[in-house]
Amino acid sequence: MNWSNWIYLGVGIALGMVFRQLFVRSSKVSSSSSPVAPLDQQDMPPISQQLQQTQLAYQMAREMSQFKAGFLARTSHELRSPLNGLIGLHQLILSDLCEDPAEEREFIAQAQERTLKLLKLMDEILSVARTEHGTNKLNIQPRPLAEILEEVHNLTYMLAANRNFPLQLSPADPEIYVLADYLWLRQILISLIDTAITQMEEGSICISTSTLATNNFVNIWLDIPTHAIPWSEPIDLIKSEDHLTQIEQKKAALSPGMRLLINQTLVEVMGGKLEILTSTIAKELPQQLTRLQISIPLVIPEADLL
Repeated sequence: MNWSNWIYLGVGIALGMVFRQLFVRSSKVSSSSSPVAPLDQQDMPPISQQLQQTQLAYQMAREMSQFKAGFLARTSHELRSPLNGLIGLHQLILSDLCEDPAEEREFIAQAQERTLKLLKLMDEILSVARTEHGTNKLNIQPRPLAEILEEVHNLTYMLAANRNFPLQLSPADPEIYVLADYLWLRQILISLIDTAITQMEEGSICISTSTLATNNFVNIWLDIPTHAIPWSEPIDLIKSEDHLTQIEQKKAALSPGMRLLINQTLVEVMGGKLEILTSTIAKELPQQLTRLQISIPLVIPEADLL
């Protein structure tokens, strides 16, 4: 072999060693980076969180659907009772069961009266539905809470006194302002107190307030006897039989459970919440009392925002 062949042989051996080292390094790098599972595991928490959020959104949508179905069922039940009365009166007239024209005219007058009351009920329910939908705009403005409660107390005090039920009002802080529609909030409080008075057999009603420094809401508390709470009816009211008395049918008024549901809807439209707290939740309550808690957005002073 001449010297040129030795040079080619040395260059070949050198290149082989270089390629061998490069191959070993690349295999080490590939072996160290081959397990991709840890990256996927790092991506798992966000995916799991998104799945939980999706499940929560589904549950909330399902509960809202059930709430709407319950509202529709209760509304149908409320309108079904006076309609049954109207149908009964017309059947008497059409079956010629009236003794004379005077009695027939009396039945027609009763049917006319119940029709007007039914129309009033429908207007009341439609007003709430339009408010919830946004057709009827709310006039939400900062209002002093103490002024609202004082006016509500003055409008309901005599109603409670006429039935010998004490109505107590704990004065609220005059510096507390709430964001609400003044007329609707006043009407909601009056409706809740009036419904409680009509359902009460004995006891008293206490109106008080509570605020938390860490919460942007003020709580209005109505402590009333437990037996006066208008517990809402089941959703399948359409299937239930009409159990209203003749007096309730003649009045053609919304049931206490329906009024509670309407008030709850109106409070939610104003950005608040209406809850029923029993003595097991509110430990300071006696067992014979139940608390209606209305949470209304609180006006935060500008100094606290800085």
